[in-house]
Amino acid sequence: MSSKKPTRHTPSTAQPYDVMLHGVVELLELARRSAARSVNAVMTATYWLIGQRIVEEEQLGARRAGYGDALVARLSADLTTRFGRGFSARNLEQMRRFYLLWSIPQTLSAKSPASALPRSSVQTLSGQSGPARSLAELSASLPLPWSHYVRLLAVKTPEARSFYEAEALRGGWTVRQLERQIDTQFYERTLLSKNKAAMLVNGGVPQPEDAISPDEEIKDPLVLEFLNLKDEYSESDLEAALIGQLETFLLELGGDFTFVGRQRRLRIGDDWYRVDLLFFHRRLRALVIIDLKLGKLTHADAGQMHLYLNYAREHWMLDGENPPVGLILCADKNEAVARYALEGLPNKVLAAEYRTRLPTEQQLAHELAKTKALLERRRTATKTEFRAEREAAREAD
Repeated sequence: MSSKKPTRHTPSTAQPYDVMLHGVVELLELARRSAARSVNAVMTATYWLIGQRIVEEEQLGARRAGYGDALVARLSADLTTRFGRGFSARNLEQMRRFYLLWSIPQTLSAKSPASALPRSSVQTLSGQSGPARSLAELSASLPLPWSHYVRLLAVKTPEARSFYEAEALRGGWTVRQLERQIDTQFYERTLLSKNKAAMLVNGGVPQPEDAISPDEEIKDPLVLEFLNLKDEYSESDLEAALIGQLETFLLELGGDFTFVGRQRRLRIGDDWYRVDLLFFHRRLRALVIIDLKLGKLTHADAGQMHLYLNYAREHWMLDGENPPVGLILCADKNEAVARYALEGLPNKVLAAEYRTRLPTEQQLAHELAKTKALLERRRTATKTEFRAEREAAREAD
């Protein structure tokens, strides 16, 4: 969850320093967005070229049954060993499909002979200008970020895919806005509309939830994978402190809980999620997935937890272990709530054992409320001390 942004003064009412600060903040935000877009452009072009290499190699071995699948599996293993995350067989298949579905427009040929690229060899791409030049030229013909193309790959019909691509370019849609429009069948609704022009204008208006901050752009999991950077997660101070205190509390409960990870990342379909805390309960022999929300408990929170549990059963659970259990913690302004997700367990006996072994929902809610109150008091005290120190400094000046 994002922390509250500092109040910005308008230039007409701000002090000279505030005007300068406002300008520096805007400059840094612009620079971060530009950096993320530059990486995204190179990444998209690179993945198109990887897809091209895969298709050309498949064509060479077309007479051998199953050659394509074996090729992708082998390439995935080798690239993962050398470059780390981001090169699963599924991701490589996306790159292959990306190359097949997005031929490069001929319009660039007017600017450079090396830009007439549809289905040409990488040697032609490189030409006399070098690989860096060819990537830049290719990026110009694939203007959307890679995350957009990943989402577009899931659109079944070419007509709908072209529509969403064109509208995303025209309207400058974020990937969230693109996803929302696809999920709400904006293309189909526009076709059925009697006033298509008005539909395009009204439907293209972004919603508040579509916005993506500069931090989110630069820390896009797809970008981090491409650069092989550590997956850092931006938490608010309160959220980070609550997670840290809960981690300590659970580890002190008689030694049953073993810490596995914090902000554990998982990919479901084309979407990325993060689990706040992941533990292993030794007596239950089961993973415990904990999700913290700074707000009220909603049906969406429960649905998301079931998504996590299904993923954990398929990808994280080992032989001999019991099914994972989910715990949703909500630190609302008025009350703290803890809810276990036990619906996916195979029988009532196991569910009863889980409830016997695990701390009660009341215990957890009490600990969450106590910790939140303590952190709020500390934060208030720190702000008071800071204001006092600032006033003292001004008087000394």
